[in-house]
Amino acid sequence: MPKQFSEDFKRQAVDLYETTEGATLDSIASDLGIGKSTLSLWLQKYRTTPPPNRDSRAATDLVETGEVAALLAENRALKNEKAKLETERDILRQAAKYFGGRDELVSRFQFIDDHRDTIPVKWLCRVLDVARSSYYAWVEAAPKRAARTQADEALAARVRRAQDREAGGDPAYGVPRVTADLNDGAPENERVNHKRVARVMREHGLSGIRLLRRVKTTVPDPNDQKVADLVQRDFTADTPGTRYVGDITYLPIVGGKNWYLATVIDLCSRKLAGWALADHMRTELVSDALTAARAARGSLDGTIFHSDHGSVYTSKAYAQLCTELGVTQSMGAVGSSADNALAESFNAALKREVLHGRAAFRDEHECRREVFRWVNRYNTKRRHSYLGQVAPDAFESAMLAAAA
Repeated sequence: MPKQFSEDFKRQAVDLYETTEGATLDSIASDLGIGKSTLSLWLQKYRTTPPPNRDSRAATDLVETGEVAALLAENRALKNEKAKLETERDILRQAAKYFGGRDELVSRFQFIDDHRDTIPVKWLCRVLDVARSSYYAWVEAAPKRAARTQADEALAARVRRAQDREAGGDPAYGVPRVTADLNDGAPENERVNHKRVARVMREHGLSGIRLLRRVKTTVPDPNDQKVADLVQRDFTADTPGTRYVGDITYLPIVGGKNWYLATVIDLCSRKLAGWALADHMRTELVSDALTAARAARGSLDGTIFHSDHGSVYTSKAYAQLCTELGVTQSMGAVGSSADNALAESFNAALKREVLHGRAAFRDEHECRREVFRWVNRYNTKRRHSYLGQVAPDAFESAMLAAAA
């Protein structure tokens, strides 16, 4: 016969289960000598609150599960953020080396293009502060840039030929003369703008030769004659063979020795009408230059020759030669290089272009050879900006043809 349990026993059994920490149906039923199923039925009938041990544990499990999930999610987010920051750091490090100290927009575009296969373009643009639309526009224009680069390379090669002495060019030519040389006789569709020539020369490291230093060659004579300034810094003339200027310039030789060049320059055509080279600055030097000009022109009668107040130009011997040749002397103010600026400019160009940036000639033979070559080229081939980028001989020929 089944054992009978009082109502009070049943309620106490339920209370024992509910109040015992960590109690289970098996443990309580075993302690009371009842079946597990019997205790379960009593719990359903008499339980007034959820069993604290079982239900609290379940609640705790739920809380702990939620916290762990949140922590795991946060950990994943932190790992992702760390990986992102490390990648961005690597991008900036590579970019710093890539730019080589520059931060031009085109360099950033190129960096993005070179790394787009390993890093998303969106990410690269954000890190380098570049608009994606601008980058894609740059990519789309790549064929045009390639064509422009190729055209610039071809133009640079032409510039090098224009500056190549062996090819008949002139290494002293800068942008204006190079531009004129390239456009001389070229069809209209092949002519180049001087701004483009300047850009290409700058980008390819091409330039004309520059003068290194200057040395004073004018030695005034305190007892010289007083001569009026008939030029007044107006270095022009309407026709060739009417007004000339001249000066002396030094030509340094290795070892400290100098040679000297005296010139006679036509103010109309800028032609070097006469010149003389010697290892001294005596009166014979300037006299030889003026005599050479008379030989080249046939006559100097009625002309004006302008110079500084150097002692050779103010000497009695030179004044007598001028009188014999029919030349009227003119001189600027003492100590004013501006009063003979054209001759000064000629001297600077000659030394810049024959020395090719060196401090001195190797010897006097090289000096004579290079000066001879340059002064003849100056008249026949060297383009002059004042003459519209033509040589003096060509300018005079054009004037004669126009007057005929």
